[in-house]
Amino acid sequence: MSSKLLLTPGPTNIPERYLEIFGKDIIHHRTPEFRKYMKENNEYLKKIFKTKNDVAVITSSGTGVMEAAVVNFFSKGDKVLAINTGYFGDRFRKIGEIYGLDVINLQYEFGESYELSDVKKVISENPDLKGILMTHSETSVGILNDVKAVGDLTKNTDIILAVDTISGLVVNDFDFDGWGVDVAIAGSQKAFLIPPGLAFVAISDKAEKAMEKSDLPKYYFDLKQYKKYFDDNNETPYTPAIALVLALNASLKDLVNKGIENIISEKRNLRKYIEEKAQKLGFKLLVKTEENRTNTLISIYREDIVIKSIISALEEKGYTVTGGKGKYAQSLMRIGILGEISKEQIDDFFVIFEEEVKKQLGK
Repeated sequence: MSSKLLLTPGPTNIPERYLEIFGKDIIHHRTPEFRKYMKENNEYLKKIFKTKNDVAVITSSGTGVMEAAVVNFFSKGDKVLAINTGYFGDRFRKIGEIYGLDVINLQYEFGESYELSDVKKVISENPDLKGILMTHSETSVGILNDVKAVGDLTKNTDIILAVDTISGLVVNDFDFDGWGVDVAIAGSQKAFLIPPGLAFVAISDKAEKAMEKSDLPKYYFDLKQYKKYFDDNNETPYTPAIALVLALNASLKDLVNKGIENIISEKRNLRKYIEEKAQKLGFKLLVKTEENRTNTLISIYREDIVIKSIISALEEKGYTVTGGKGKYAQSLMRIGILGEISKEQIDDFFVIFEEEVKKQLGK
């Protein structure tokens, strides 16, 4: 196993049982064997997204499918709302603007979730609104945004709700069909515990109709091609990351067998455990309200220490954690818990963490 514990919001340490798959020879992607994996993966992904519809598998990073979530469902000049609660919400805004959408940017302070009344106001004042772009788990701050509340506003309208749940899926509650989501995206290097390189897109019936009308340019990310190839032959239109598709199969089996509810509960308990330990060390939690804290990572800060030097010291001792972004670049530490991490490992981490804090405070 790795000598470093990745306490990051992804990628995670890769369990030994998946690493073994990468040591095997490759298979061809136009064979019955590969098609069997694709078909099985689709059935598992439907269970994880909680949707009756197929889930496209694309060889890409998460940002690639953020772009796919924009270019496949809208047309030039379409008005969309970006619910912007951090770095990745802002990325959705940027992608929309680059493709010539008319983006209403609803921006909030770092550490704050969105206000539903603001979203209702935008919808009521913009009868020509075509879409809402939002982040489920905003990893730059550790916010969990309420997707269901927005879905309740859009589900009986023509507004397309596109949700980035790249770091949110599996470890936080998510219900694609039940919440009225139209497009949802996720990535392999997060709670799926395999390397970066695969991304997933769930599409509602409503979004599928919108795909037919979209005039934005696309080639590699044209989801109609992925749908056609999968419908016709359980294949991908272009060469996929074959080894990742095989590792994903093992990962999905494990996730479904363990039970998503059990994983969510386990992560919630681990998050709370870390929050308590951090507060005992004099750190504050960036996200003040419990229901807005993601189980993906814990954002903590303390003004009287330089967090960057502590992060460097932890890295040297075998623990990778991440700092903050934007105005919290100096003071924030983000402790990711997407991987297979035990309380014992967290205890060991906090022993080193406390030593480094004391060193800095001169104690």
